[in-house]
Amino acid sequence: MSSNLEVSFNSPQCGWMSVGFKNGTSEFHTTTAHAPHADALGELLEILTSLLDGSVEPEGRVLHWNRDPEEYDFRFAPVDGEVLFEVYEYPDDGREAGEREMVFSHTGDAEQLCDAFAGTFGQLYEDRNTDDFEFNWHQPFPVAAYERFTAAIAKNVYDQRRDQE
Repeated sequence: MSSNLEVSFNSPQCGWMSVGFKNGTSEFHTTTAHAPHADALGELLEILTSLLDGSVEPEGRVLHWNRDPEEYDFRFAPVDGEVLFEVYEYPDDGREAGEREMVFSHTGDAEQLCDAFAGTFGQLYEDRNTDDFEFNWHQPFPVAAYERFTAAIAKNVYDQRRDQE
C-alpha cells in the first residue's frame, strides 16, 4: 500500500517558486524557475488531467523544469493500475542520462496523486490576485489548463458516485 503524497508549491517570488513533495518514505524540496520552461505549470496540469481521463500514453509523460543550472524531469507513468511519479535531477541543461539522479519517487492511485496536486494548485489559483502571481512568476497563471484539470476531477468524482449507486 502506498503512502499519501503531499505536494506544496509556494507562491512565486521574482520568477522563482518553491516546490516540495513528501510521502511516507522520502521528501524532496527545491526551487524552480519560470524560464526557460515557461509553460511548466500548464504542462503539469495537462499531464495530471491525462492521468484522470485515461489519455496518458502507456510510456507516460515527462515534464521538464529547471532551477538553473540544475534541470528536472517530472516523470508520470502508468504502472500496474497505478501511477509512478519520479523526479530526476540533472546537474545542468545537458540532461545526460548518466548524470541524472532520482531525487523523489512515489507510486499511487491516479486520483489520490491528482488530489494532492489539486490542493496546492487550488491555493495558487485562489491567491493568484492577492499574490500578484503574474508579476511574481513573470507569466500568467494557466487558468484554462487549471479549469480542464478541475473539470476532470469533478467528472471523476461524479463517475465514482454513479458507479457506487
